[in-house]
Amino acid sequence: MIENVPFCGEFIGHVHHLFARVYFADTDFTGVVYHARYLEFLERGRSEFIRLSLRNHKELANGEQSEKSGWVVHKMAISYHKSAHFDDILNIRTSIIKMGGARLVMAQKIFREDVLLVSAEVQLALVNSQGFPQRIPDEFIESWNVMIAGK
Repeated sequence: MIENVPFCGEFIGHVHHLFARVYFADTDFTGVVYHARYLEFLERGRSEFIRLSLRNHKELANGEQSEKSGWVVHKMAISYHKSAHFDDILNIRTSIIKMGGARLVMAQKIFREDVLLVSAEVQLALVNSQGFPQRIPDEFIESWNVMIAGK
C-alpha cells in the first residue's frame, strides 16, 4: 500500500497524508526520534499540503501576480504522545482548521500505523519579502474551500 503513495503525498478527503521513513540521522543514540526532528516532519507535511492544494504556490513565492510572499510559522503548539524509532514509516496528516486575513491555522498529526505519536496546531502567516503580513489571496481561499467541500 505505502509503495504506491505519490512522492508528495495525497489527499484523502480534506486531509493530506504524507509518508516518511525515519532514518538513523533522525534518531538519538538509542534509535528514538529526537524531539526537534518532528518539526521537520511537520514542515514537510505542510509544504506538500500547500504544494498540492495551491496551483499558484510557486507564483506566490516568485511574486508573479504581485509582490513575493511566503508562509512563515507564527505560532505552534505541539504535544508528544509516543516515540517513533529508526526505520518506522510515519504518516504525517495535515488539514486546515481555519483561514482568514493573513493567517492560516493547520492541524497536524504524526502516526505510526494507527498510533498517534505527535499532534500540533500550527498558525502560519503569509508575509511579503519585507516580513509584513499580506492577506491570503481570494483565489487561494476559494480553492481550499472547494477542496474541503470535496467538489
